[in-house]
Amino acid sequence: MDDVFVGSLMTSPVTTVPADTPAKAAAALMLEEGISSVVVTDDDNQPVGILTSTDFVAIAAAERAAGAFSVADHMTTDVVTTTAQASIVDVADLLIEHGIHHVPVVDETEGVVGMVTTTDLTAYLAGAVDAESTRAWT
Repeated sequence: MDDVFVGSLMTSPVTTVPADTPAKAAAALMLEEGISSVVVTDDDNQPVGILTSTDFVAIAAAERAAGAFSVADHMTTDVVTTTAQASIVDVADLLIEHGIHHVPVVDETEGVVGMVTTTDLTAYLAGAVDAESTRAWT
């Protein structure tokens, strides 16, 4: 498993939004695309935050309307990232260490190039995904 790389399991392209996107629009986009997070990027496609379905649970728990806020008001700004060449063991350690479920995959020149999630790792371990057939970034 040490020789399986993030690039072979990540989802690409990843859905990104600018920080000034209304939270309600981000929620609608996530529902439309059937995803549980969006990466918030700057003009150079570099990650500045991440907004997840867990963030929307926090909004609901606080009884606030998501339509009144932008993505920047709710995103996590301490974004943990990885590269396509990282081992899935290393990214699994990151997920556990930080208690997160989504890790944007970044490239030094291209910015955000993908997303790897706990679901991706689980699918691989369950045999539902063949890493050999998806090695686009390794």
